[in-house]
Amino acid sequence: MYKSLLKPLLFLKKPEDAHYITFDLTKFGFNLPLVKDVVKSSFEFDDPRLERKVFGLTFKNPVGLAAGFDKDARLIDEMAMLGFGFIEIGTLTPKPQAGNPQPRLFRLPEDESLINRMGFNNGGVLDAVERLRKRKSDVIVGGNIGKNKVTPNENAIDDYLYCLEKLHPWVDYFVVNVSSPNTPNLRDLQEKEPLKALLTAVKEANDAKSNPKPILLKIAPDLTDGQLDDIVEIVLDTKIDGVIATNTTIDRSQLKTDPNQVEAIGAGGVSGKVLKSRSTEVIRYLHTKSSGAFPIVGVGGISSPEDAIEKLEAGASLIQVYSGMIYEGPGLIKRIKKGILAYFSS
Repeated sequence: MYKSLLKPLLFLKKPEDAHYITFDLTKFGFNLPLVKDVVKSSFEFDDPRLERKVFGLTFKNPVGLAAGFDKDARLIDEMAMLGFGFIEIGTLTPKPQAGNPQPRLFRLPEDESLINRMGFNNGGVLDAVERLRKRKSDVIVGGNIGKNKVTPNENAIDDYLYCLEKLHPWVDYFVVNVSSPNTPNLRDLQEKEPLKALLTAVKEANDAKSNPKPILLKIAPDLTDGQLDDIVEIVLDTKIDGVIATNTTIDRSQLKTDPNQVEAIGAGGVSGKVLKSRSTEVIRYLHTKSSGAFPIVGVGGISSPEDAIEKLEAGASLIQVYSGMIYEGPGLIKRIKKGILAYFSS
């Protein structure tokens, strides 16, 4: 029904408008008694063989919702009904920020991809905490944290530590996001020395808690092999718990969409099918270079069970979807879980 009815209607709207329409319909519809039962029976698919134990947490299945869809923790209970094994909120910043001017989200249907330059638009970490206090689902929740646009890089650590402190009681793991291309100079924090200093500070603050949470690093797909070597070294030196590979790409060389149309869109990170191969390459490189020393969460271009299996075979322990769900619909999660189960049980 999604691809034949809902998707054509939503694609008549501007992408960001469609996103918020979907949010409102989901929030309202999924909480109607009869609809709730239908959603659960339609989308849930559980099997103990799908369970994964990764960085000290037990996931009922390896399929998660990537950060960016539910930035402000507004739909955790509703998204859990779709059968996700975990949900990542954010990117959250200390202070609320509007993000970049609209339009800032664009569809590339020919490539089944998206371009976004959202710019960490969110209501701030304290706003999200108030919602997290009230959530009912026991689904695993990750907190993806970043810095405010106005915070200079030399003070970035303070922003990450503030988010860690406020979110700590309410999420199950943290993701340090230094890889979005849409916050000026943010990716400079991926350089070896700034990144090591940031992760060391976050790790020390987390370890000082009575119940430390897993700390992951989200990286860009545009890093060179030398930079990926640095990532492996830093992860091992700082003893953080894993890596999320990858964020959106600034490379547009693989797009089939008319170059003039792409140029007219302007700046932004590309997600969706076009990212699939590079994301898998990064996962395989990190897994091989580190000899599997740390878990990797694979994300980027997953729009079928085969895509998910490819990431897992490359070395990912878990996977996340976002853009693929926009093009394929929420039934994608169940299909992926069935595909994973069939493949690894055969």
